[in-house]
Amino acid sequence: MHNRVAGRLAAVGIAALAMGIAATPAHAEKIANSYICVFKNDRVAKNDVPGRANAAAKAQGGAVKHIYRNTIRGFSANMSEQAVTAMRRANPSIAYCEQDQVVTLGPIRAEARPGGGGTQPAQTTPWGITRVGGFADGTGKRAWIIDSGIDGSHPDLNVDTARSKDFTGSRSGWKDESGHGTHVAGTVAAKNNSVGVVGVAAGASVVAVRVLDRRGSGSYSGVIAGVEYVASNAGAGDVANMSLGGPVSQALDDAVIAAGAKLAMVLAAGNESDNAANHSPARAGGVSKTDRVYAVSASTQTNALASFSNYGLGVEWAEPGVGIPSTYKDGGYASLSGTSMAAPHLAGILLLGAPKIGGTISGDRDSSPDPIGVR
Repeated sequence: MHNRVAGRLAAVGIAALAMGIAATPAHAEKIANSYICVFKNDRVAKNDVPGRANAAAKAQGGAVKHIYRNTIRGFSANMSEQAVTAMRRANPSIAYCEQDQVVTLGPIRAEARPGGGGTQPAQTTPWGITRVGGFADGTGKRAWIIDSGIDGSHPDLNVDTARSKDFTGSRSGWKDESGHGTHVAGTVAAKNNSVGVVGVAAGASVVAVRVLDRRGSGSYSGVIAGVEYVASNAGAGDVANMSLGGPVSQALDDAVIAAGAKLAMVLAAGNESDNAANHSPARAGGVSKTDRVYAVSASTQTNALASFSNYGLGVEWAEPGVGIPSTYKDGGYASLSGTSMAAPHLAGILLLGAPKIGGTISGDRDSSPDPIGVR
């Protein structure tokens, strides 16, 4: 499929490329005195990154927050703009620095309120699961959910608690206080049992990589730390889902593309009715030169592009994203809409094998209608 994308890019040009969650703001919300810096790969060896990062930041009074060396080679630090300028001048091995930005979950379109507690509902198969070819046994497969966490005690999910990790500093650790990450996890891998819903790769283990707080807010520096963690710990055949995003970030895009060398990275295209090239990490699906980074638009039950969905020549697949029932926080269930809900359908398919084309969407706003991925 990436030959198809490469042809598209030739038409629009790399300069035109600049999430994946529900209604993220298109404008950049900068984080004061927080920066992400990336070393030149040919100047700093992977194992030298921690020492070089700490020395560079401390020399200008900065404090390192995160170290990255298995995706990008770099770091995030708390320091002023003036200090960053001085640090770059003194360290020509630094390729670039960018100011940290906020990742924020906007309002999620909900067709049903979450349940939970008491008697669980009888199992049904969501329409999206049926549309992508039904579910299959995902036992032994593993998906990394880079999101708001996962409800670790949900009866319909097989959560890998040993590998789950928090990058927000929450007192609740990797537990989902938003509901978004748990919903994503259910579409990938809800169990084939007698209750609730069923996922594409039913019963696969899901790992909570929490990068968003209970309000659905996080930082790009924290998201990159989550991507770094996944790339450092994923095994063969694993898949990561990123139903999140926001303004353009070269560092985040570079980290996601690098992680694609280790495992499949599935990205929500975003819900701004905009070109996905204007949003990270969705635009990484267009610039990746591997077949392991995928940006996903949302389709309706009539196989049309959802009105809210981002689009563009770097978006490679469409999946069901309107009125999607799935698991939710506190043992509940909810029906939500967004490209956040579309992406995990493809993540589940990829856990089971290579996606097939099950038709194309209508109403696509670019010159090449996205194929609907099925298993």
